[in-house]
Amino acid sequence: MKTLILSFTLALIVVTAHAQEGKVRAYEVDPNAKPKQVETVKLQADSNDAYYQKVVKLDSTITLSSIYVRALQFMAAKNFQQNYGYEEEGKLIFTTTQDLNVNQSYINGDDAIGPYTIQFAIILDMKNGRYRYTIHNVVFYIPTDNGNRRMSLYDLNQLITNKDTKRGVKNAMSDMVRSFERYLSTLTHELYLEVENKSATSDSKF
Repeated sequence: MKTLILSFTLALIVVTAHAQEGKVRAYEVDPNAKPKQVETVKLQADSNDAYYQKVVKLDSTITLSSIYVRALQFMAAKNFQQNYGYEEEGKLIFTTTQDLNVNQSYINGDDAIGPYTIQFAIILDMKNGRYRYTIHNVVFYIPTDNGNRRMSLYDLNQLITNKDTKRGVKNAMSDMVRSFERYLSTLTHELYLEVENKSATSDSKF
């Protein structure tokens, strides 16, 4: 009887294994699965300003103090200058100047976007289990034959949304803003991973 039960069990295992051939099991990586896309930042504009802002939800067990310390470490590693920090208030303010698009790139087959410099500030407001980032005071420095042309994100957005702006100018400005937004998407995603303690640099094991 035991032999019969054992034989039946083995046969069931073999049948189940064959039935699942070609399927991706829960613990396997599906080679056909698309990688998770980094969430894009969304421009917000009013009559006086243009900026990016979002509330990011975290594991509910992550305290304000942990968010504060991890965000501070991350921004320092990215060469952001801390202008204000008060843990009890749950607020950090940073400014930075970054040279972007050092190697010209093409967007959707359009003209190449050349190098430019960007200045901006980022405010982090923190509470237990979440934080909000606000990226504002964004200024582009665009190289020209006569030196750098200074344009705020608000000014660029005004040109882009103005129906009277020439198509070529509108496309060039739109491409530059999208270039900056790709940089921000990576930055904010890496910040999230650091605060969630999921980044490679946060691993204390070695």
